[in-house]
Amino acid sequence: MSRKTIPQLGRPPGRSRHAPAHKAASVSRAGIQTRFQTREWPLAPPPDHCPALVLNADFRPLSYFPLSLWSWQEAVKAVFLERVNIVSHYDRVVRSPSFEVRLPSVISLKEFIPATRRPAFTRFNVFLRDRFTCQYCGRPFPTHDLTFDHVIPRSRGGRTTWENVITSCSACNLAKGDRLPHVCGMIPLSPPFQPTAYELQENGRAFPPNFLHESWRDFLYWDSELDPM
Repeated sequence: MSRKTIPQLGRPPGRSRHAPAHKAASVSRAGIQTRFQTREWPLAPPPDHCPALVLNADFRPLSYFPLSLWSWQEAVKAVFLERVNIVSHYDRVVRSPSFEVRLPSVISLKEFIPATRRPAFTRFNVFLRDRFTCQYCGRPFPTHDLTFDHVIPRSRGGRTTWENVITSCSACNLAKGDRLPHVCGMIPLSPPFQPTAYELQENGRAFPPNFLHESWRDFLYWDSELDPM
C-alpha cells in the first residue's frame, strides 16, 4: 500500500518509526485511527495553544464572536479528510509513524457555507446585540454580571421575544422589578429589535479575543488594534 501524500507532509530522514514522543492525539478516516505524535520544540507553545482560524471559502471568518477557531486535532483531521485548504502554519509539527504535519494556523473551507439569516434567540446573542451594555444605565459589563430583562414584564403580559428583551445589569434589573418602564422611569436607551446575523457579526468585531496569532492578521478586521502572539 502506497503511503498517502498530503501537502506539507513528509517523514524526516533518519527518524525511527519507534522514536518516543511527548504527547499524542488521534484522527480517523473511514474508521481508521491514526496516531499523531507531537514533538516539543524549544520555546514552542503546547499543541492545545495552537488553534486554527477557520475561514469560509470566501476567506472570511465563519464567525467573529465567538471567533471561529478549531483545535489543532480538528484542523489536522479536516486536512486529512481533504475538507479544508491550509492557508498558513505554526512553527510546530506533529508526527505519526508514517508522516509529519505542520500544525495549520489558518485554514479555509473548500465548500462555502452560507450565513444563517436569522440568528438564534439566546441570552448571549441578546448581550451581543446590545454590545454587553446595560440598556438602563448605559454601562458595559462582563457577561457574568449581566442578565436580561423583559421591558414589559411577563406578569403584565410581556413576551420573551427579541422585541421585548434587553440586556440589563443586576442592579438595574432589581430596581425595575416588575414595573412598566413609564411607571418607574426606566426607559431602555435603545428599543429592542431582532438583529440580523450580519449585525451580530459586526458587533462581535468590536470585541477581539485575548489571543490573536500573527498569521491571522490579514483575515481579521477589528475595530481595535491586533495583539499578535
